[in-house]
Amino acid sequence: MTDILHDSERRLFLDPGDYIDSEHPAVVAFARENAPADASDRDRARALYKAVRDKIRYNPYVNMRSPETFRASSVIAAGNAYCVGKAALFAATCRVHGIPARVGFADVRNHLTTDKLRESMGTDLFSWHGYTHVYVDGAWRKATPTFNASLCEKLGVKPLDFDGHDDALLHPFDGAGRAFMQYVEDHGSFHDVPAQFLMREMARVYSRMTSEDLSTRDMEQEAVGG
Repeated sequence: MTDILHDSERRLFLDPGDYIDSEHPAVVAFARENAPADASDRDRARALYKAVRDKIRYNPYVNMRSPETFRASSVIAAGNAYCVGKAALFAATCRVHGIPARVGFADVRNHLTTDKLRESMGTDLFSWHGYTHVYVDGAWRKATPTFNASLCEKLGVKPLDFDGHDDALLHPFDGAGRAFMQYVEDHGSFHDVPAQFLMREMARVYSRMTSEDLSTRDMEQEAVGG
């Protein structure tokens, strides 16, 4: 099934945003280093997805009160991010290569978080989880580069792959066949990250996490009992 993308929409989803800052030198360099310019859109999207997935470590303990948490160039500088920052970076790198991209959001129920993360969140529902829409081969494809391969290994799941064509959202099952993650409600897609709204929403939903300094926490260590 194809999605007709009008010229105005194409320009919109190629244009830099405040948080999907695809014109930033660090973002441009990351995009060019991790995907060949002469490859197809599908192959470049696949390469960029893997680069964002594995070169930026997943960190749910980022500072939700800082707008830099949501900005693609700041994610590169930090070397770690939670789902929204990683989605923004994937979208930004696609735009560098002329691939229209935007960010989407959904509430996701996670059945296999670490005990410490679940305790801090007070729930297994991840509100406003971020993923990326990329326009490849005439259609919008959904992909989330959230969990890096080393974390997946510790959680007992295979890394989620994106082939540039089929949607790649979060794992429905873990390595033992148990329910892993479930999309509960989709909030739609956006040209740029609504960071100010997300900061307020995270403070409302996860008041415990946003009121404490969690900068010394490490989910990979927690996944192995650390």
